[in-house]
Amino acid sequence: MRTWPGNPYPLGATWDGAGVNFALFSENATAVELCLFGPDGNAEVARIPMAEQTDQVWHIYLPEVRPGQRYGYRVHGPYDPAHGHRFNPAKLLLDPYAKAIDGTIRWSDALFGYEVGHPEADLAPDERDSAIGIPRSVVIDPAFSWGDDRPPRIPWNETIIYEVHVKGFTARHPDVPPALRGTYAAMSSPAVVDYLSGLGITAVELLPVHQFVADKHLVDRGLSNYWGYNSIGFFAPDLRYSSSGGLGHQVDEFKTMVRALHAVGIEAILDVVYNHTGEGNHLGPTLCFRGVDNASYYRLVPDDRRYYMDYTGCGNTLNMTHPRTLQLIMDSLRYWVLEMHVDGFRFDLASTLARELHDVDRLGAFFDIIHQDPVLSQVKLIAEPWDLGEGGYQVGNFPVLWAEWNDQYRDTVRRFWKGDDGQAGALGYRLTGSSDLYGRGGRRPFASINFVTSHDGFTLSDLVSYNTKRNEANGEGNRDGTDHNLSWNCGVEGPTDDPAVVTVRERQKRNFLATLLLSQGVPMLLGGDELGRTQQGNNNAYCQDDEITWFDWQLDRRRRDLLAFARSMTSLRRRHPVLRRRQFFYGRRIRGSEVKDLSWFRPDGKEITEEDWTNPHTRCLGLRLSGDALEEVDARGGSIADDTFLILINGHHEPVRFILPAHRRGIRWEAVLDTHEGQARHRERLVRGGQAYELDGRSLALFRLRSERGEALGVPGLP
Repeated sequence: MRTWPGNPYPLGATWDGAGVNFALFSENATAVELCLFGPDGNAEVARIPMAEQTDQVWHIYLPEVRPGQRYGYRVHGPYDPAHGHRFNPAKLLLDPYAKAIDGTIRWSDALFGYEVGHPEADLAPDERDSAIGIPRSVVIDPAFSWGDDRPPRIPWNETIIYEVHVKGFTARHPDVPPALRGTYAAMSSPAVVDYLSGLGITAVELLPVHQFVADKHLVDRGLSNYWGYNSIGFFAPDLRYSSSGGLGHQVDEFKTMVRALHAVGIEAILDVVYNHTGEGNHLGPTLCFRGVDNASYYRLVPDDRRYYMDYTGCGNTLNMTHPRTLQLIMDSLRYWVLEMHVDGFRFDLASTLARELHDVDRLGAFFDIIHQDPVLSQVKLIAEPWDLGEGGYQVGNFPVLWAEWNDQYRDTVRRFWKGDDGQAGALGYRLTGSSDLYGRGGRRPFASINFVTSHDGFTLSDLVSYNTKRNEANGEGNRDGTDHNLSWNCGVEGPTDDPAVVTVRERQKRNFLATLLLSQGVPMLLGGDELGRTQQGNNNAYCQDDEITWFDWQLDRRRRDLLAFARSMTSLRRRHPVLRRRQFFYGRRIRGSEVKDLSWFRPDGKEITEEDWTNPHTRCLGLRLSGDALEEVDARGGSIADDTFLILINGHHEPVRFILPAHRRGIRWEAVLDTHEGQARHRERLVRGGQAYELDGRSLALFRLRSERGEALGVPGLP
């Protein structure tokens, strides 16, 4: 086979229309061989030395290679774990920059760089060839007909996120052809796109779609790494979600999905895992980075480089202090934006990425590079603002371009609806954008990603149905997952036909959905919560690729009613800017208006005092949002006005008579919704200010200011 020297950049395998350039970074290797495989993907038909090395990048150009070619690497160098080196040319390696990967791991002891089972096993290399169990990297043709695809660029304050798993969402969808279910193609099918559009969300946040490793200990137990938080290919859409094969076709299928979502104004956000890889700790397999250059790609213990620093609980941590690791992550992110057209990223355990040495540095190199990048600084950036290391909890401390998962929102809202003491003050902050966390450094309410449930924990239906986790199916003796549930669920465990219990549970679901979608900040809805999806009490379903996690699309009346309620809430939020402000509330009169931009009320109709906020028994309050005091501007620079709303929240288990705020003559409060019944009660649809509204136990009611003629009003006059 003819070979040319090629170029050191771009890294990876690059088809230029005439041949393929291969480039692999390895600072400490002594030699690199490129392995090519035949049409069946099994036989190694060529092993070509890469003689050229420029700036620690090994490179070669093959004019006879075409897209669809399967390949891998064998990298030579010292096997010296004590000094951080684990080179072993017997182990076939994935390309860290592979744009597609064909096949999945087939576990055997040959995949490990050492002889498994020996005392001090990893100190000596294993010479068995691992090629039979390693997937193949694939050369792709990047050409794709995007047509007039454009990023929706939904403003942060208008964003509603839907967190969902590609397979679980579509695996049992009756209107998706069986051959497509569980794939990117299913996500772009008309039935699925229409459902997402009708739900009123503006962005899907996909659980990890980078090619990932199904852990050996899970496979041995007949389970799977369903969530996919175990990446091995940061450029490759996972083959398991492809209906069209692995020779680069999964790339086109993913692009088609993004194009279909964009066509209806929905953004695609990827949950990405750059904090660790699927190679585990010092006893893990040699699949890619470990064999390419272990000492460069991983954070090693300074005093004994045989071992890995582990801030993730997954055995290793990528070395963000090495410029080539930073380059890998930045190249990956830009690739997904520029070539795959995604609109943003949610970074798993993002505090790990900020660790310069040991401490978390929120102004570290990773953030500096992203902030100056002309591509990445323009997309949505969401942090999971913690990791498992010391000082890793960093909620509220990320830089100005970033939004954050706000677990304090989750816990406060759950505790309030459970009826815990002392939640009023915290709830006041959470409903209004968490200014105590994000009200400094130029950040806005939309820095807070508000959620009640996420993939990691109970679904909404299970949250109100189980006191304790039911994780026995995971095979860990129910020891995994968190032990506590911060929601009140009637004291009855699991499914029940008791009408009284069912009624209360359905109301609690509406309470959580209404609270989430009426709060300032960015709401994130866990996929399936709007359908009453259950995981049978499993709050750590990371390994359940089955009916426990797959959506059940057979909807009874209760589930249809819940879906209708969720759609009505997203519609309400999207129609009213006062429910999704760009600025924090000031708590004072704005632009000469007659009332403050927000006001808090007690059940007796008077404004809440400091003593009320600190009273541990305050469980019922009202929040008035003045629509004519927005201080917002539209896209054309004009001022925005809106209706004035009143939100009443009762965390007591008993009903409360709430005196609605009184205003000038001719003003009425129109009941928009009441979670007691899921809609406004017609007998009390218009309530005069100064009159009482019967607010049921554990319920939320929403009112809009109206005149006697039924006209919506912005700011009412004072009495």
